[in-house]
Amino acid sequence: MSVAPLPARPGALRVWGAAIRPRTLGMAVAPVGVGVALAFAATGQLDAAVLLATLACALLIQIGTNLYNDAVDFERGTDHPERLGPLRVTLAGWATAAEVKRAALLCLVLALALGAWLCVLGGLPIFAIGVASLVAGWAYSGGPRPISHSPFGEFFVLLFFGVLAVVGSHWLQSRTVGVVDVIAGMAVGAPAAAVLLVNNFRDLDGDLRAGRRTLVARLGASRASCAYAVLVLLPSAAWLAIATAGLPGAALGLLGAPVMIGLVTRFRTAEGGVALNAVLVDTARAGTRGALMAAAGIMLVSLL
Repeated sequence: MSVAPLPARPGALRVWGAAIRPRTLGMAVAPVGVGVALAFAATGQLDAAVLLATLACALLIQIGTNLYNDAVDFERGTDHPERLGPLRVTLAGWATAAEVKRAALLCLVLALALGAWLCVLGGLPIFAIGVASLVAGWAYSGGPRPISHSPFGEFFVLLFFGVLAVVGSHWLQSRTVGVVDVIAGMAVGAPAAAVLLVNNFRDLDGDLRAGRRTLVARLGASRASCAYAVLVLLPSAAWLAIATAGLPGAALGLLGAPVMIGLVTRFRTAEGGVALNAVLVDTARAGTRGALMAAAGIMLVSLL
């Protein structure tokens, strides 16, 4: 099988712009927005400085995880020239693994510095969430048994980029949390987990050759399609439950339901890497959009 040549190295801005995977960054912003909206609905107050620091921390952890994954997957041989997914800068030769790892470390150190201030404000719960997030960011691709090589990747994303991110953001603003935060966290985290599932479905053959036993590899194509459907339809049920529990503005998140239903069909019928890449991108966008609409709805109703 012939392999298309990798593109020549562009300027530094494009290199690092590709390396941070900007299409994934909405998954870091959405849970913060939802957590802050829930806190505002509960207290009627918003600390802008804490909001900005929380957003920066979330983005830095997401970017650091992306960069480390880029470098380590190349070193392990998981990424290869036949790969069907979006470009990886280490594989393309745009940056060395050492350079990308240094950039990842810088992001995580900056997140740690901001997180230290947030820990002073939020106490032990935020310290625990912050440490767990940094360790998980490393363990996702690093260590002897990377999470990304196991069936637990989707659960990791659901927990850290959904539940804990929403709970932590709410706590920092109000020092309270509740069951609604967990439900909202699942609504935010489920589409992010679905993005990973699509990624692993697309890369299944290469992952099996590299020894990665992801959730898709364990489930098989048919059951993986069912798992994807559950993940992308769960937010609609969650926003409806939150709306009926006393926060009617969350129903605005239901505006994304038609797109989510369409994505279930698209995933089931997608053939080839290009089609699956489109489903992946649209899943990320739809999940972020739905979460931010729900957050906006909660905020707006709270202002009335």
